[in-house]
Amino acid sequence: MKTYFVTGGAGFIGSNFIKYIIDKHQDIKIVCLDKLTYAGNLANIEEELNNYPDRLTFIKGDINNQELVEYIFDTWEINYIVNFAAESHVDRSIEDAEVFLKTNVLGVQNLLNIAKDKWDLGEREYRNDVRFLQVSTDEVYGSLGKRGYFTEESNIQPNSPYSASKASADMLVRAYNETHNLPTIITRCSNNYGPYQFPEKLIPLMINNILNGKELPVYGDGLNVRDWLYVKDHCRAIDMVLEKGKAGGVYNIGGHNEETNIKIVKTLIKELDNLLKENEAYKEMAATKDDYINESLITFVKDRLGHDKRYAIDPSKIKKEVGWEPTIMFEDGIVDTIKWYLDNQDWLKLITSGDYKNYYEEMYLDR
Repeated sequence: MKTYFVTGGAGFIGSNFIKYIIDKHQDIKIVCLDKLTYAGNLANIEEELNNYPDRLTFIKGDINNQELVEYIFDTWEINYIVNFAAESHVDRSIEDAEVFLKTNVLGVQNLLNIAKDKWDLGEREYRNDVRFLQVSTDEVYGSLGKRGYFTEESNIQPNSPYSASKASADMLVRAYNETHNLPTIITRCSNNYGPYQFPEKLIPLMINNILNGKELPVYGDGLNVRDWLYVKDHCRAIDMVLEKGKAGGVYNIGGHNEETNIKIVKTLIKELDNLLKENEAYKEMAATKDDYINESLITFVKDRLGHDKRYAIDPSKIKKEVGWEPTIMFEDGIVDTIKWYLDNQDWLKLITSGDYKNYYEEMYLDR
C-alpha cells in the first residue's frame, strides 16, 4: 500500500486530488499537511476524513517546519510527495510578496531536503518506489502573443511575484534532480476551475457576485486569454504522471479551452440565468433574482499590474508519454461548476462570511 504525502490538501486543487485518489485507488493512504491559511478549509475534505479515517490523516502545519515534516517521514513510509502547498493569488503577491517566497520557495526547499535525506540509499541512489511531484503553473512562462503555445521547452519568464516564486521553486526541484538525482517531476497546469475553489478567483467570485446582485469587476478590457482546465481532469493527470511520468521530467497540463475573461463572465451570466429559470431545483432561488442577472452587472476596472495577456498550453508531451488528455470540455464543466455552487450555498456562505475559519478550527481541535 503506497502512502501519499499531500501538502496543501485542504485547498482547492489539493482537496479535489484527495477526493479523486481515495475514490479511484482503494490501496492508497494519504497524509495531508495543510497550514490552514485563509484559502485552506477542512470542510473541503470533511467527508473523506469522516468516512476514511484509516486512509486519510490530517495534520495542521507548515511545509517550512523541518521538525514536523521529518516527523511525518519517520512515522509513515512516504512513497510520493505531491506538493500543492502554495500562496497562489496574483493580486495578493503584488501587495506583499514575502509570504509567497517563504511558502512557495523556502517551503519547497525544505520538502526537497528532507525527501532527499529520508529516501537516500547512498551514491545518488533512492528507493525505486518514491517520487516528488511539484505542482506548478503555466504562469511561469510569462505571456504569449495572439498565436503559439507554451511547451515544456518554453523560456521561464514570470511577470508577477507569484509566478516568480513558482518559477523559483521549479528551478530548485530541477536542481535537486540534476545535483542529487532525486526523482522529481514538475507539472505545469493552466487555469483550474471547479468545486471548492476559494471565491477570490474569477469563476467562483463572479458566481457569488451574480447570485448577490453585486458588480462583476473585469480587469482592463477583459480580453486577456486563459486556457481553462476542469480540476478533475487535472487530478487525473497528476495521478497518471506519478505512475507513468519520467523522473526529472516536466509535463504541461492544458485544457484546450481558451477563452477571454469577458467571455467567461458573460457565459456565467447566461448559464446561471438559464439554470435558475429552467431547473426546478433552483426556481425558488430565481424568483428574487430575475431583475438583475444580466450583463449590466459587468464593470471594467483598472488593469492588474503586469497582467499577462494570454496563456495557452501545448499538452502533446503528456499525451504522448503518459496517455493523458482532457475529457471535460468547458461547455460542460462550467455548467457542472455552477450547479455545484448552487447546490453548496452553505459552503459558499461560510467562506464569504468568514465563519469557515471557526468551523474548521473547531473541527480540527475535536479530532
